[in-house]
Amino acid sequence: MRVDVSVIITTKNSEFHLKNLLESLRKQRYRSFEIIVVDNHSHDQTREIAKQYTKKVYIHGVERSSQRNFGAKKAKGRYLVFLDSDMMMSDGVLSEIIAVFKKDPHVKAIIIPEESIGIGFWSACKMYERQSYLGAAWIEMPRAFRKDVFWELEGYDESLTGPEDFDLPQRLIFHYGEKSISRINEVIIHNEGRIHLLSHLRKKFYYGLSMSNFRKKIENKNNFMKQSSLFQRFLLFIKNPRLSFRIVHIFIGTIVLKTLEMIALALGYLVGRYRNNQHFLS
Repeated sequence: MRVDVSVIITTKNSEFHLKNLLESLRKQRYRSFEIIVVDNHSHDQTREIAKQYTKKVYIHGVERSSQRNFGAKKAKGRYLVFLDSDMMMSDGVLSEIIAVFKKDPHVKAIIIPEESIGIGFWSACKMYERQSYLGAAWIEMPRAFRKDVFWELEGYDESLTGPEDFDLPQRLIFHYGEKSISRINEVIIHNEGRIHLLSHLRKKFYYGLSMSNFRKKIENKNNFMKQSSLFQRFLLFIKNPRLSFRIVHIFIGTIVLKTLEMIALALGYLVGRYRNNQHFLS
């Protein structure tokens, strides 16, 4: 069977969500695609679940960027779509991606709008936050790429974990311009589950550890100040005042959550920068 699209899924102990994603792929209207699962040494049933849907299940670490690049090396499709295991796709996503790529050869990557679902107060805040980002080009990042351009840019930067989602498309824009990235109307549903605040902030701190490497790149300078600015985020949160005033507690919670996330990222950034300096001096 001809393969046009390679869907690359990175996993680690993902048994709770993975089947939902794979079922949503099974329901896609567009059928010329393959599924590649790259697992980071899970100790649950992740790989067993994946093997029910695809033969292309691999074990590879250390982090998400290297997993994605590894999956791309195994890909047969002309187009790459990178997904996290806690996502689900509406059934027209792949069809619309193919249509956009084939219609305009100048489009090198495509944004798939994301909506969140979840359980509990903090997940509701994350849902509000993600809704606020729809249409914000400096926040929404593409998940679909032409494979030749992906490798021309050398894929995801494996020195980054967290900022790599911003880094790759910003390198793409640096070389090809803003019109090289398009978007579709079909959506990805991101299942936040129940957000436990402390573990969530630990993850943000971890992402911050590689932020100094991200900031140093010339391709990231234009957007870094916006992306790291609480004020710019808050402006997005209040772009729909009627909604903000209707759910005041969620609006306030979103501000609190994003403030705490930014603090955790900043602490990670400082620790990562200190470690880099110590490594350079040694």
